[in-house]
Amino acid sequence: MNFHNVEFFKSYGMKKQLEESEQMEIVFAGRSNVGKSSLINKIFNRKGLARVSSMPGKTATINLFRLDHVDFVDLPGYGYAKVSKGEKKKWSELIEGYFHNDRNIVLVLQLIDMRHPPSKADINMVNFLIEMELPFIVVLTKADKLNRAEYAERMSKIRDEVPAGEDVTFVPISSTKGTGFDELKEIILDVTYVDETIEQDETDEDEETEENSEIEDDEQNSETEENEEADSADVVDEEINIDDVDLEETKLEV
Repeated sequence: MNFHNVEFFKSYGMKKQLEESEQMEIVFAGRSNVGKSSLINKIFNRKGLARVSSMPGKTATINLFRLDHVDFVDLPGYGYAKVSKGEKKKWSELIEGYFHNDRNIVLVLQLIDMRHPPSKADINMVNFLIEMELPFIVVLTKADKLNRAEYAERMSKIRDEVPAGEDVTFVPISSTKGTGFDELKEIILDVTYVDETIEQDETDEDEETEENSEIEDDEQNSETEENEEADSADVVDEEINIDDVDLEETKLEV
C-alpha cells in the first residue's frame, strides 16, 4: 500500500446522506483541535489533504479518503464548547448514525491529547466504542509538547484514565517530528492486509463452481433431449404396430 496515493472520495454532512460501506474502513475520531487533520496529512504525506481549521469545531462533515481497498474516514471533531447546542446535536446524530450504518470498520483510531487527562467526551467516546464492540487503538497526540519527565508521567497514568486501558494499545505520536507514524502505518497495514493468494483461490473456486454448474446444465439438457428422442421413437413404434394389425381378425361381428 502506497500511502501517498490516497485521494479524497466523498463527504457526508447529514445523517440521511450516509450510505453503506463499499469496502473496509479505518476511522479517525477525536476532540476538536486534537490534531486529527495534521495526523491524517502526516500519515499520507499529503499536505492539505485534510484541512486544518483555524477555528476548532468548524469541520461538520464526515470525509472519506480512498486508498486501494480501504476508505479512511475523518469524523467531525467533538467536544468544542463554543459550538451551539443545535450544532452539537447535529454532529452527535451524524457520528452515531455513521457507526450504526452497518459499516465495515476494521479499526478506529481514537485520538487523545497526550498533554492532558482524557476529557469527559473522550471517555464517553471510548465507552461507546467498547459498547459497540469496535476494534480501536488510542493515539496520543502532541507528544513532542512534553519534556521527558512529563511524557513519562502521562504514560504511567493514561492506562488508568482510559476505560479498559490495560487492554488498549496506546501509540504516542508527534505530527511535527514524525514520532510514532511508522508504528501507526504498520498497524494499518496489518488490519487491512488482504492475502491475494487466498482471493485468487476463492476466484478460481467460484469460476470452477460456475463451470461445473454449466456442465451439469449441459448434461441435463442433453439427457432431456435424449428422453424426448426416445419418446418420439416410441410413438413411431406404436404407429407402426397399429399398421401391422390384422384387420380381418379384429372385424366386428354384426
